[in-house]
Amino acid sequence: MRRRWCRQQQAEERGAMRCCAAGPWPHSVLTTLLLTVYTILSKVHSDRNVYPSAGVLFVHVLEREYFKGEFPPYPKPGEISNDPITFNTNLMGYPDRPGWLRYIQRTPYSDGVLYGSPTVENVGKPTIIEITAYNRRTFETARHNLIINIMSAEDFPLPYQAEFFIRNMNVEEMLASEVLGDFLGAVKNVWQPERLNAINITSALDRGGRVPLPINDMKEGVYVMVGADVPFSSCLREVENPQNQLRCSQEMEPVITCDKKFRTQFHIDWCKISLVDNTKQVSTFQEVIRGEGILPDGGEYKPPSDTLKSRDYYSDFLITLAVPSAIALVLFLILAYIMCCRREGVEKRNMQTPDIQLVHHSAIQKSTKELRDMSKNREIAWPLSTLPVFHPVTGEMVPPLHTDTYDNTSMPLMQTQQNLPHQTQIPQQQSAGKWYS
Repeated sequence: MRRRWCRQQQAEERGAMRCCAAGPWPHSVLTTLLLTVYTILSKVHSDRNVYPSAGVLFVHVLEREYFKGEFPPYPKPGEISNDPITFNTNLMGYPDRPGWLRYIQRTPYSDGVLYGSPTVENVGKPTIIEITAYNRRTFETARHNLIINIMSAEDFPLPYQAEFFIRNMNVEEMLASEVLGDFLGAVKNVWQPERLNAINITSALDRGGRVPLPINDMKEGVYVMVGADVPFSSCLREVENPQNQLRCSQEMEPVITCDKKFRTQFHIDWCKISLVDNTKQVSTFQEVIRGEGILPDGGEYKPPSDTLKSRDYYSDFLITLAVPSAIALVLFLILAYIMCCRREGVEKRNMQTPDIQLVHHSAIQKSTKELRDMSKNREIAWPLSTLPVFHPVTGEMVPPLHTDTYDNTSMPLMQTQQNLPHQTQIPQQQSAGKWYS
């Protein structure tokens, strides 16, 4: 029996193995395995290389659709994934980004943007930016590395640079390639350069601007700096006219002939335009004119050598403490002599005081003593207003109505005769001439 049971168990195990090998896996097991493999693959760090030029605007969009593939899909098939995703960017090994690189994302449902103007100091040095995406629904994270390889630009920097302030744009709207291309096209029509590049874009909030009110679709404003290889056009230099400068000082719009080429899409504040000509070498050296407030040049600073001899501060310590202590002791002795050794005494005082003044003083002391003795004995006679009247016939005084421990705070000061016991009523004469008691 035991051998037959063992043979049956082995046959059942071989049949189950053939079934698993030949037939399909259950749907739950297959889903679990796929999710496990998907999660493992989503943790793999993927690197992306970009090659911006120094002195030229760099824009990199962090697309939410790209990072959605890093997170597990919705549990129900067919549902559209629209999870809120935020990004955190920092230089590898540091808590923040490089100084030239900025980041903006308005809402968790919009794309993030990295933008800035690379500097010449970082040319040839790869800058690794860690991008961490957070899924605010599932709390999953995904991390990518963005490797920025800054290249040296030709004819950098461009000699002529102009900075425009656009009032009807936010920085993320201006960073869009279509909008930025339209603006550069309008500037090129006005300036007519051979080379025109966007150098930098800065939000007005980063320049100390105020957050606009959420009414009438107001914008923050954005500064756009462009560079060209030809001098400024006559239209751009119109803002430097004295008439336009006067209008700007009076907070009025200057008269610019080429404003209509921008007005259809961009509202430019011409009073805030900045024109920089790098071809004019301005000497920053200023000769120092020595006057009353400038000290003469004493040469380079020479620190003291290590062979200085140590100084003994014992004598200074004694002088600092001994002199004030000796002065204080002398003053104390003088005050003690005056207070203790120069007293005249009571007898000498009485001899020099007139007798009438001594009598008055003695009377005052005696009265004061009597008042103090009386204040110790509080058992004094009650006022007559609180005592009953005398007997009308015998003239004897009626004893008090209450004892000494009676609470007299609620008793009236004057008692009527009807309320007094031990008191004989006074006879009253009636109209008939008879007396009644």
